[in-house]
Amino acid sequence: MSRMDEIDETTRTEIEAAAFRRLQKHLMEERPDVQNIDLMNLAGFCRNCLSRWMQEAAAEKGHEMSKDEAREAYYGMPYDQWRDRHQTEATEATRAAFDAAQKHEASEG
Repeated sequence: MSRMDEIDETTRTEIEAAAFRRLQKHLMEERPDVQNIDLMNLAGFCRNCLSRWMQEAAAEKGHEMSKDEAREAYYGMPYDQWRDRHQTEATEATRAAFDAAQKHEASEG
């Protein structure tokens, strides 16, 4: 049994939310240089995944949120604006790694 199992549900949710906000801050403010495609290649998720998970969680709670609204909620600005400020063109090697990972994931699913 872990310590988290001993914590009431409200406190557990607050702890998990704080950890999510810390991850968001880290990726958005402290490491905006890390490209989404690199996150996908190394971790299997990126900032866009996190915004989509927010959108899905909102829907589960009865709050509809468009893809653009979810991205703006996560990125703290319109996605196009963030992309123009921070995203660079992916290299051929990075794109090839992404494509290979996607093919591998599709074959497992």
